[in-house]
Amino acid sequence: MHFCSVAYLLFFVFIFSAYWLIPSNKIRNYLLVVASFYFYATWNSWLAVLVVASSSLDFFLAIQLEKSSKSGIRKAYLTASILANMGLLCYFKYANFFLESLKEVLGKLGLETHFSFLSILIPIGISFYTFEAISYMADVYKSKIFAEKSLPNFLLFILFFPHLVAGPIVRSRDFLPQIRKTKKWNWSRMHLGLQMVLMGLFKKLVIADRMAFYADPVFADPDGFRQGALWIGMIAYALQIYGDFSGYTDMAIGFAHMLGFKLTKNFNMPYLAVNISDFWRRWHISLSSWLRDYLFIPLGGSRGGLWSTCRNLMITMALGGLWHGASWNFVVWGVIHGALLVCHKLFMRFSENWLIMQNLLLTRVGTGFRMALTFLCVSLVWVFFRAQNFSDAISFLRGLFLPHAGKAEPMNAVGLVLVIFLITVAHMFGVKKYWQSVYQKIPAPVLGLAYALFLNFCLFMAPPVGKPFIYFQF
Repeated sequence: MHFCSVAYLLFFVFIFSAYWLIPSNKIRNYLLVVASFYFYATWNSWLAVLVVASSSLDFFLAIQLEKSSKSGIRKAYLTASILANMGLLCYFKYANFFLESLKEVLGKLGLETHFSFLSILIPIGISFYTFEAISYMADVYKSKIFAEKSLPNFLLFILFFPHLVAGPIVRSRDFLPQIRKTKKWNWSRMHLGLQMVLMGLFKKLVIADRMAFYADPVFADPDGFRQGALWIGMIAYALQIYGDFSGYTDMAIGFAHMLGFKLTKNFNMPYLAVNISDFWRRWHISLSSWLRDYLFIPLGGSRGGLWSTCRNLMITMALGGLWHGASWNFVVWGVIHGALLVCHKLFMRFSENWLIMQNLLLTRVGTGFRMALTFLCVSLVWVFFRAQNFSDAISFLRGLFLPHAGKAEPMNAVGLVLVIFLITVAHMFGVKKYWQSVYQKIPAPVLGLAYALFLNFCLFMAPPVGKPFIYFQF
């Protein structure tokens, strides 16, 4: 049951109606807990029970941690929670990856192996709610927040169905106070939620799923297509993953708004970034800020000099890549991003006293060049993220720069150009904030008709067979 399905629409309409008809805030929260459990159980009921069990363990460990005044015991509770969460994550997501890597290493050493891989069904969204639980325990340990005393409230924090499967990653200090607060019907909030849902549908159905027509064939067989087709496929995937993931996030934020909750912003027009550091301040903001606060800074951050900073960046991004999936492709993707961040930091230090270069880069032409270079670097690295294996990624990158024989382009590039035009116009509206000033002046009936037409346009442009959200696998 995903956001673009009829089943989810019926589910949400029922929960939305019941939620606002119930006068008691506590009973509303109970309803959302049950609804969130059901939402996850439609995929796998046993794994839904597992999520509840692991969350309940964190709930009780946090209470005991807060009660204790002894440093050693507090660390023991924190360590127990982290080991439990990371143990589940490693078992379900990385066990076969480590076994396969071990088998390959032993094979290269000439040693025979006879062990078999585990038959494991990976819980959807396990990386997201694991990080949420760890950050909660860390914040209680550091006395940044008080431990939650209501188990239903804590379960709602972890299980809240709009963000459960693919984020954004929610911080307890932001979400738990909202659970306790009594919600009141607000037309402005409903309007904002509807806008976010429609925008998410547009990104998913019109941009992401359409771009998959260009990206999927060439990534499935990179040696079978010519150079031009590979460039089209690479750019299409860069647009696809942005439309897919930010579209999901927009819908999650929109549905949450309709229920009176505010989720954190996860994207801020990342392809307008002027450097790789700026990109990570705009892309998957909830993850990048989590990695900064709970990994990069505890490692030492920028406090130990240039070498230590570069080392911490590399470790953080490598682990961030591994967080995305059990594949060396994701590790390489993270390592390259770490290297790009290090190169940017070194360049910034190098150009500190070079005023002419700084002034040139700050001009409109210079800014445009920086945006284009950043987009190109990010798109090239996406190849490792999307390729089926490491050798396919290398073949793809080789084909981008070395002409070779192959099939003709999989499709005419007109659709790609039109999508790029739509994204450019949308970004112009976003940067200049035209929409905020325009829609307030439009009469409500006209605005409602426009929304209905926009929804029909999204449904008309949707491919016959929809694609699952990319980040569901993480």
